[in-house]
Amino acid sequence: QVQLVESGGGLVQAGGSLRLSCAASGRTFSTYTMGWFRQAPGKEREFVAAISRSGGSTYYADSVKGRFAISRDNAKNTVYLQMISPYTEDTAVYYCAVDPRLYIATNASGYAYWGQGTQVTVSS
Repeated sequence: QVQLVESGGGLVQAGGSLRLSCAASGRTFSTYTMGWFRQAPGKEREFVAAISRSGGSTYYADSVKGRFAISRDNAKNTVYLQMISPYTEDTAVYYCAVDPRLYIATNASGYAYWGQGTQVTVSS
């Protein structure tokens, strides 16, 4: 069992920056691929970014590529999502998730553990 706690959400102006954090419990954090997803009101949950176990590989949704950056600190059991120059359409609840598979995947169904989510609101 892995418990995830997101933090860092809030209100940010378009063009600003915000960093989300996700702290994981347990001693096996470094063995998991980690991902960030988001869900806007009335929309389905969508993939945002993922990072490999070592942090050496990352993958982004086209909608955030070049604007968001995912990273991890295995010593702190934490994964981050740096949001740079967000748009108003990035407003959503952001979730981090654990993927026990050995490769980066964008489908939510394979992610085994989820945090409770943190709200991000981007104002114009």
